[in-house]
Amino acid sequence: MAEELAARVIWKGKLEFEGRTDFGQPIAIDVPPPEGDDHGAKPMELLLISLASCAGQIIVSLLRKMRQDVRGFSLTAKGLKQAEHPRVFTSIRLDVLVSGPGLDPAAVDKALQLAEDKYCPVFAMLKKSVDIRTEITVSGVSDPPA
Repeated sequence: MAEELAARVIWKGKLEFEGRTDFGQPIAIDVPPPEGDDHGAKPMELLLISLASCAGQIIVSLLRKMRQDVRGFSLTAKGLKQAEHPRVFTSIRLDVLVSGPGLDPAAVDKALQLAEDKYCPVFAMLKKSVDIRTEITVSGVSDPPA
């Protein structure tokens, strides 16, 4: 069954908006001066946050199900925009850092692949039109016994 989600923005002045969903806290959206006052994230930054948080939640959830002892996780998304309008992303790079004692790099790779190919709808939509590359760093890997 299809699920409908809703979001709305309320104009606050200049080019500042407040984003709201039915379940979340307000999100400040703005642009730098002179058009705005730089009081929030730009819309394209929010798109990167959506991708990073969607993939991140899925990766961490899958690693926990794989009984991996994840102690730290960060995912940085950087997008390169084309020069002409519409200034869409032409490429996105995801830098994933996972840390924890005894992490299995193969499990991290598998969780990332499942997020990319199956479970993250934001990734699924974006990869149809944007080149997305991923770099993974795993720290706290146990050395194999000698």
